[in-house]
Amino acid sequence: MTTAVQFLAHLARAIAAISLYHEGHPARDEAMDRAYGWLQDLQSERPRPTVTFLGDAVLLDDWPVKALRNWDWSARMAEAGVQRVEFIGPVERPDFEAFLLEVYDRLADELKSTAEVRQGRPSNIRYGEVRMKGEGDGDGESKEALPVAKLGYTLKEEIEGIQWLHAELQQQRGLHLLEASTIVRSLSVAMHSDQSYLIPLVRLKQYDQYTTTHSLNVSVLTMALAESLGMSPREVTSFGIAGMLHDLGKVKVPKDILNKPGALSAQEREVINSHTVEGARLIIESEQNLDVAAVVAYEHHARLDGRGYPNGLKGDEICLETRILTVADVFDALRTNRPYRDALSTERALSIIQAGAGNDFDPDVARAFYKMMKRWEKRIANVDLDEPNVKVSPELDEVADLVFDLDDTDDSGITWEVDG
Repeated sequence: MTTAVQFLAHLARAIAAISLYHEGHPARDEAMDRAYGWLQDLQSERPRPTVTFLGDAVLLDDWPVKALRNWDWSARMAEAGVQRVEFIGPVERPDFEAFLLEVYDRLADELKSTAEVRQGRPSNIRYGEVRMKGEGDGDGESKEALPVAKLGYTLKEEIEGIQWLHAELQQQRGLHLLEASTIVRSLSVAMHSDQSYLIPLVRLKQYDQYTTTHSLNVSVLTMALAESLGMSPREVTSFGIAGMLHDLGKVKVPKDILNKPGALSAQEREVINSHTVEGARLIIESEQNLDVAAVVAYEHHARLDGRGYPNGLKGDEICLETRILTVADVFDALRTNRPYRDALSTERALSIIQAGAGNDFDPDVARAFYKMMKRWEKRIANVDLDEPNVKVSPELDEVADLVFDLDDTDDSGITWEVDG
């Protein structure tokens, strides 16, 4: 099933790339080429494969693909009327691209059809809505141990997508929710696309990448934590969007302040602290249904004991979504090289999360995050933007980015000096 999983994962990534990039963009063509390559590999194993999307399950021919159970792209395909895809012979690259564009149109426009087969040009790809039977056949889940997996691609397209979103905001073109949602769904694919669960985190290579890589990593960590807490796929996706947009206000902060190696002046600190209000404003002005993301953007520097900003919220005044994201936010900040300090080890970062429980962090959330990271430490994938096939590693090296200027006075007393 590995080839089928990789094909479907790259199929979703190709559709995501279509939403992000204009026709002829190299990233768009590359994503489609990779998906087409995996389809060829699949057809070398199964010349006439059929994929069925049942919402919470995916079938290859008549067999459930266990690695993609509760895959949110399956639900999206089914809801758009693409419940069954049949590859009835060798597929040419132009026909595959046409198929991807037609599926994207259905997803974007929520087109529906009762026809079993509907496609705009003749090809060896047939798809549409079908009547299924035996839907309970694929409900069983194996308890056997899964093999150590590897991430079959970089997150380059997602990084470029986030950079594009930020550029659009800097040029006052607004927040593009469809593209933001697509990036989050693509991250979810990366987390679930192999035969075992992964937490893919991008390494920070240059300090000026911090806003982008941090947004991606916090999105992934927050989705992982929400999923480990038993939240629904829809809720997990909402957390992913909030994680990706939480630092949106930093597009309004000059880079020389964000990357300053020394202490911030009072005026500089005021500028960087304003990113919470600016981020919430940008999200609200988008007129999208992103209430949770706006609240989290506003509150994510609040602390349980009231020492945070912008308005000194404390305890239960801070919404649960913010309390969940904050732990992931700080962990990623601590595990990143910054101009003013080196990255901390995973164990050191987790010990700081533990030490801050009750003052900085919701103790239940901090405990859940610690347990998740210890349980899944071998499922954490360091991802270099230029290196595909990154193996899972139990140790994180220089993963992502900023948020706090840490004055690490000793092992028992941690003082937070917020720099954004």
